Amino acid sequence: MKRIIHQLTRSIAKRQRPLVVPGLMVLITLLLWPGPLAAAPIPVRFVEGVSHGFLVLRTLKGELIAPGELLQITRGRDVDSRMIFHFKDGSVFDETVVFSQDRVFTMQSYHLVQRGPLFPEDTEVYLERDSGKYRVTTKSHKNGKEKVLEGTLNLPLDVYNGMVLTVAKNLLKDARETVHFVAFMPKPMLIQLKLWPAGEHKVMVGDLEKTAIHYVFRAKLSSWLTYFARLFGRTPPDYHAWILTDEVPAFVRFEGPLYTTGPVWRIELMSPSWPE
Repeated sequence: MKRIIHQLTRSIAKRQRPLVVPGLMVLITLLLWPGPLAAAPIPVRFVEGVSHGFLVLRTLKGELIAPGELLQITRGRDVDSRMIFHFKDGSVFDETVVFSQDRVFTMQSYHLVQRGPLFPEDTEVYLERDSGKYRVTTKSHKNGKEKVLEGTLNLPLDVYNGMVLTVAKNLLKDARETVHFVAFMPKPMLIQLKLWPAGEHKVMVGDLEKTAIHYVFRAKLSSWLTYFARLFGRTPPDYHAWILTDEVPAFVRFEGPLYTTGPVWRIELMSPSWPE
């Protein structure tokens, strides 16, 4: 198998056809993917409840990209959490996750909508835990052609799509964990995600000085996947989250790509303002 991959890589390099690279990366991932991995769900330290927060999406230089909202309600034992951003060009990023919090956090379902010229193509994703079923619908911006991928996945208990901030708020100060998420490219792939604290930072809330812990989330790839990711410039960037460490933790900042192959952006809290 390694010989086949080596021959494919040499063939691509000789022809110098970069448009073939994404397909090759998917093929390599499927060939080398290790299969189901051990699960380590994150214990519930702080129960999630009803909330409505206002967010702002910026570049790393601070330029405004889009306003957003985080809406969360409880339905029995489950929590519905939705994050949505509206862009100036009419594009929409709309992510909803339903999870339970009975001793440990467990994702029950995931729904993602990416629509508009900001994204490479329109995408809608459904993923269910109980059945393992997924459905990915993509629509090309060039010719309007629609494609549908359907199937089932064997999901470990620590799959946390759409729950990065929830997980970060429940980590112990010195915790080092490994969880999973499903990357849709558009074919789904189960990825290990390593989490660890990377230091403390002082933040100001008005005149009050607070301490935030900086957590890093990094995709854990096999040696072969790491090699090919670097070879084709496709190494996934790290995710970063800053959480205040008072008696009740609070999200302060997040940095990472909002969608697969997307740029690294920053999410922060925003306060409503009165029109003049």
